[in-house]
Amino acid sequence: MKRIAVLTGAGISAESGISTFRDHNGLWRTHRFEDLATPEAWQRNPQLVLEFYNVRRKQLFEVEPNQAHFALAELEKQFQVDVITQNVDDLHERAGSTKVLHLHGELKKVRSTENPELITEMKHWELKWGDKAADGHQLRPHIVWFGEAVPNISPAVQLVKKADLFLVIGTSLQVYPAAGLLDYAPYSTPVYLVDPQASAPNHIKNIKIFREKASTAVPEIVAQLIQSSLNS
Repeated sequence: MKRIAVLTGAGISAESGISTFRDHNGLWRTHRFEDLATPEAWQRNPQLVLEFYNVRRKQLFEVEPNQAHFALAELEKQFQVDVITQNVDDLHERAGSTKVLHLHGELKKVRSTENPELITEMKHWELKWGDKAADGHQLRPHIVWFGEAVPNISPAVQLVKKADLFLVIGTSLQVYPAAGLLDYAPYSTPVYLVDPQASAPNHIKNIKIFREKASTAVPEIVAQLIQSSLNS
């Protein structure tokens, strides 16, 4: 069975109604990321940080996966599929994908400020100052903030290295280290890049561009891949 690695970014979730940082109506139009998504912001004004993530979390409880998410889950019927996502939502899991690696954390999870391994899943959207982990320390969003290490980048690299196809969806390829995953795809591995604003990186030769929305292009790509597998 072929192995398919999938890298997803904000574009796939935006179609479900989740606001993004980088688009023209994105969250950066009203807030500086330095005030919301850095360790320094947390030290300076944790209440503001909590409020920001509460708004995002509340939104996540109200939206649903879209056709691109469901199509990727369907792909598992014929292939070994590893989803690597820059997104902090759980829409891939809710659509049915079983192997999802979150590079930047998960919005519905929180963790102790003193022990990064002490992680709790939230059943509601609001996290308050004074909410404590089991170790007695304040809970913080389980999010990789700007300036923090990305622990899951090494496992992601290994998944891309083993892939027979690398499918990149809804990402500007501007956020590192995630954007650097392209460089680890084997030379012979086809790369499919799905994004309305996609431009082909010069150093990637075996690449096919789909300048469409994820909800349009991904179901078509998945249908073609499954049909090709059945015919082979």
